[in-house]
Amino acid sequence: MKLSIERSVLLKAVSQAQSVVERRNTIPILANVLIEAEGENVHFRATDLDIEVMDRAVAQVERAGSTTVSAVTLHEIVRKLPDGALVTLTDDGASGRITVEAGRSNFSLATLPKEDFPVMASSEYTANFTAPAPVLRRLFDKSKFAISTEETRYYLNGVYMHVSDSDGGQVLRCVATDGHRLARIDADLPEGAKDMPGVIVPRKTVAELRKVLEDDDMQIAVSVSETKVRFATPDITMTSKVIDGTFPDYTRVIPQGNTKKLEVDASEFARAVDRVSTVSSERSRAVKLSLDEDRLVLSVNSPDSGAAEEELAVAYGDEHLEIGFNAKYLLEIANQVDRENAVFMFNSSGDPTLMREGNDASAVYVVMPMRV
Repeated sequence: MKLSIERSVLLKAVSQAQSVVERRNTIPILANVLIEAEGENVHFRATDLDIEVMDRAVAQVERAGSTTVSAVTLHEIVRKLPDGALVTLTDDGASGRITVEAGRSNFSLATLPKEDFPVMASSEYTANFTAPAPVLRRLFDKSKFAISTEETRYYLNGVYMHVSDSDGGQVLRCVATDGHRLARIDADLPEGAKDMPGVIVPRKTVAELRKVLEDDDMQIAVSVSETKVRFATPDITMTSKVIDGTFPDYTRVIPQGNTKKLEVDASEFARAVDRVSTVSSERSRAVKLSLDEDRLVLSVNSPDSGAAEEELAVAYGDEHLEIGFNAKYLLEIANQVDRENAVFMFNSSGDPTLMREGNDASAVYVVMPMRV
């Protein structure tokens, strides 16, 4: 195999591959990227057995062929090469080595046989649809902060993507929760998604997906089956196993009867929470919200390090209420708000609180209170 490829194109393809491979693994081939050159294209494929990503790039292929080489090492080399360099990859099957040349730089890397590289079995997808990249990005970006990191409740270690009913008809919905907070984000249902099975997309896949959804003008082809999910652009295809488990009935957690309404400037609120929580003890990080008519006082009282208090002018017309929250959870939720105002709906100091962005019902957040 012999090919020449522009450094920037190679870097983009290899960086996607090296972020998927696991740094610590017992199977040497999983640390490698499979390079397949044919025609005018070269494909880079990497997997950790749960996610597989394949990147297609344009290259000048002198000799078609394929091999595998350490994804991390290749990425590091390409990253350090000068901008605009033309990189030549030459694989010598007999010696089990690949040379990487650019200008006066020359590297020789060990390869492993391509036959050992595991290719994810293709599955029959029950639903295929396309959606604009910004729509999918919003669904995952706004929900991923609430993914649980607790391994014992493995079915919460991802984002639940499914079709659901809402007031205006059916929607494509993403939900994540860790038992302390919950995010529920809706988007218009794309054509062809109606029969999609609900799947739990794992946390690592959600993180890797960000790179596939970068381009605002891109239409993403989504394929879903009971066991796998695939997101594809013309150049990148990402296939992932889904979490084998049942996502709990999250609708029971979303409060329906909260009537006490607080409206506050979202960025002002986030900055105030950040400031007062500076003195809180790391372990509890509890912030108390004291609400009176059109007035909110945020306070933190830490026996070890001191106390802090800040007052905000807000829109609130109900009875006096005092309620405590984990500062980190409040901040994460407030930072999701794209609109100017965040609307909080309270019931009592012991009940879950609902938050949404202005009048927009397509993004709903729930956070459990803390005793303060």
